[in-house]
Amino acid sequence: MIRPVKSESTKKPQPPGRPKDMGKHEAILDAAKRLFATHGFDGTRMDAIAKAADVSKLTVYSHFGDKDTLFKAAVEAKCEQQMPAGLFKVPPGTPVRDALLAIAHGFHGLIHSPESLSLHRMMIANAGQDAHLSELFFDAGPRKTLFVFERFLEQSIAAKQLDIPEPARAAQHFFCLLKGIGHLKQLCGCATPVRRKEIAAHIDSVVDLFLRAYGRR
Repeated sequence: MIRPVKSESTKKPQPPGRPKDMGKHEAILDAAKRLFATHGFDGTRMDAIAKAADVSKLTVYSHFGDKDTLFKAAVEAKCEQQMPAGLFKVPPGTPVRDALLAIAHGFHGLIHSPESLSLHRMMIANAGQDAHLSELFFDAGPRKTLFVFERFLEQSIAAKQLDIPEPARAAQHFFCLLKGIGHLKQLCGCATPVRRKEIAAHIDSVVDLFLRAYGRR
C-alpha cells in the first residue's frame, strides 16, 4: 500500500519566531531607564540605548517595537522594581495597617528615587508641549499605580477591614498625603537628605491618618 505524502499544509506549524532573550530584554530596559532619566525622551536615541545595553539596534526594536513602547515599558519597570505586584496581593488575615505600610514605603521609595525625580522634572519641563508623551508617562506610572491600589482597597472593603465610600478618591488621598511637601522640595532641588527615622515617622502618620478616616469602626 502506498502511503500518501503529507502536504506542507498538514505539517505541524512552527512557532512564530524565536523566543526573546530575557537577559537582553532586561539589559535594554535597564539602559532605557538610565538614559531616559538622564537625557529625557527627545534626547535619548534608540542606538544609544542599544549601545548601553550591548545589543544591536535591531534587537531593541525586536523587543519593544518603537521608542514610545520602550519608554512606557521603562516607566512600568521602574514602578514594578519599587512596588512589585505582590505588595497589592495581601494574604488573607494580614492586618490592613501592615499592608498599607508596605505599599506606602514602596511608593515613597519610588517617588524619591533619582530616576523618578528626573523623569518627573522632565515631564514638568515638557508640560503643554507634548501631550502624547505626558499621556504615556501618566498611563504607565500614576494611572496604573492608582488602579492597582484601588483594587486593593476594594478587596479590603470586601474583607471588612476598611470602610470607604469612594475607593478611587481615597486612593488619590493616600498617595498625595505620602508625597507631602517633601516630594515637592525634592523636585525643586531645595531639600536636604532625609533620615530614615523621619521618613518612617512621615509614613506612619499618613497611614494612621488614612485609617482614622477609612478604618472600620
